[in-house]
Amino acid sequence: MKKNIDFNNKTILITGGAGFIGSNMAFYFQENFPESNLIIFDCFRSNDKFPNGNLKSFGHYKNLIGFKGTIICGNINHKDDLNKLSEFKFDFIFHHAAISDTRVYDQEIVMRTNLNSFYELLKIAKKHNSVMVYASSAATYGNLPSPQIEGNEMPINPYGYSKLSMDQAASRYALENPDFKIVGLRFFNVYGPGEFYKANTSSMVIQLGHQILDGKAPRLFHNSEKIFRDFIYIEDVIQANINACNAKKNGSYNVATGISRSFQDISDILQKELNTHLGTEYFKNPYEGYQMNTQAKMSNAKDNLDFKAKYSLEEGIKAYIPEIKRLHGKDCS
Repeated sequence: MKKNIDFNNKTILITGGAGFIGSNMAFYFQENFPESNLIIFDCFRSNDKFPNGNLKSFGHYKNLIGFKGTIICGNINHKDDLNKLSEFKFDFIFHHAAISDTRVYDQEIVMRTNLNSFYELLKIAKKHNSVMVYASSAATYGNLPSPQIEGNEMPINPYGYSKLSMDQAASRYALENPDFKIVGLRFFNVYGPGEFYKANTSSMVIQLGHQILDGKAPRLFHNSEKIFRDFIYIEDVIQANINACNAKKNGSYNVATGISRSFQDISDILQKELNTHLGTEYFKNPYEGYQMNTQAKMSNAKDNLDFKAKYSLEEGIKAYIPEIKRLHGKDCS
């Protein structure tokens, strides 16, 4: 792996910069590279919702309080908005804007937002010879058995398919432009500060934490001790983005711990950290075909990104507890 990059005096675009991962990236650069030129592009949150009742956009101004860089409010689907970026020459592009709701089944809007806009951003990156790091997803794997490994994908919803299409587009683009640095990151179950304004699509870590702080037994599906996910803390996700800028080769890489943990584990760790003994309330899982286990194979990310998650689930939740407490009872609108 090459030496660490000095991002000072570099111009950095973060799409979706008012969202969960994007806002964390923005503050990482502001705090560690104060001379960097940061530009956030985000459509920000409105009251518009999808037919499933979930918000259409998650970017929230409260995620950016204290941010000192440039903010551009715009929609990645609108070329006129993207044209506002033409005055900048970007050294790095971190593309985190997307429809990330796996239960949005309007294929047209998902593909337009996630794939078509990606083509437009690739044009910008090529024009400036920018390093492009973009958010792919573990949803590309669908219900394939664990461990999930790059190169074996079978998405089962429009979101997962859109992200796989982005990966394929990136691969073609890299072949056509061999000097172009482009890396996709397949995030698994990310949790941590900054997700609160995702409302009911935020992680079960904060949702269960707030149930416990309400004095209620956390509610889990029946057999939650048999439902496993690969949870990764936001600080590790930030590091994966940084490492991707120095990737040994282009590609799409898993970003996870490589260790699956049960839903029951989350409840138990939270109760230990919050010093409660409320038990657990179980209810029937309403979803058919629900995936019982995700666990990333991390060898490719280790070899090509020099990435290995530092936070165990216990360490991540412990670090997250002060924020969970701070936001308890707050309005996420």
